[in-house]
Amino acid sequence: MKKLIFVLQKVINNEINLNSNIFVEIKPMKSKILILSLAFSSFSFAQMDTIYSNNEKLAINVKEITEDAVKFTYPNEDFINTFYKNTINKIVFKSGRVQTFNESSSFNKLTSIRDYDKVTISNVESEVKGLFKIADVGAKAKGGSTFSSMEKVRNRAYNKIKMQSAMMGANVVYLAHQNTEGNKMGGYWQAGSTTETILTGVAYSNILLDLNDFKTKLISKNSFNVLKEYRLGTSNMEYTETTSNKSIVIKEILKENNGVFIIADVDKKEIKFRLSYYNESNFSLYYKDKSDANYLYEIQF
Repeated sequence: MKKLIFVLQKVINNEINLNSNIFVEIKPMKSKILILSLAFSSFSFAQMDTIYSNNEKLAINVKEITEDAVKFTYPNEDFINTFYKNTINKIVFKSGRVQTFNESSSFNKLTSIRDYDKVTISNVESEVKGLFKIADVGAKAKGGSTFSSMEKVRNRAYNKIKMQSAMMGANVVYLAHQNTEGNKMGGYWQAGSTTETILTGVAYSNILLDLNDFKTKLISKNSFNVLKEYRLGTSNMEYTETTSNKSIVIKEILKENNGVFIIADVDKKEIKFRLSYYNESNFSLYYKDKSDANYLYEIQF
């Protein structure tokens, strides 16, 4: 292996050619093919600029860097493509210069519903350009009396929209509409009303879950036990967490738009889930029922 690495470095640096005695001595033929493949790959990246996005590494030619985006072309193409800066970690130019982007690192990584307070709320549409849309979200909070704190009611609405988004696996919410009304004292001819906040927006994520990687974690299994069940009802301001004894049988795994979806039977009832999270030990599936209540199942691999 050391000899393979030594020869590869020499080939890339043009210090030896492929007819060299050193190369001829390497056996078997698979090792030679490996060197050729690695050398070609390294040479290709060395001759181009490289974008490191949140999901992949691409060999491209950077054409222009604007205030919020990077414009580039793919090898042997003239068509101009665009990546927004909030999806790029860094660019390594063919000159060797490295340019990093803080926009991408401004979004927090979530690992479960318990990280809901890390969800970013944005009121600027340009900040979510290039991110992956998950779903429309909304929340409503109302005071218990005409003496309720308007700020506390508003905070409850913000927390709920964050919880809903985190259940889906989203870490950013673009707030499209916000309406807050204060307490109104009643009179002889008119009833009073309590403070209320209504929020509507769109949940986004700056990363996509890897379908193929997730499949490898399943190890050909399709039957699992649900460890925990989280529920957030339409009138609830907090989610509930309960230990579950439900069983789940995966029937189909789909890649749709910006998400991985799983059709599964839960106690013999078929449900279409969105894959929200996964790691080495467990994964989380989200769905919304007919009453618009949100559910998240935490499942062990």
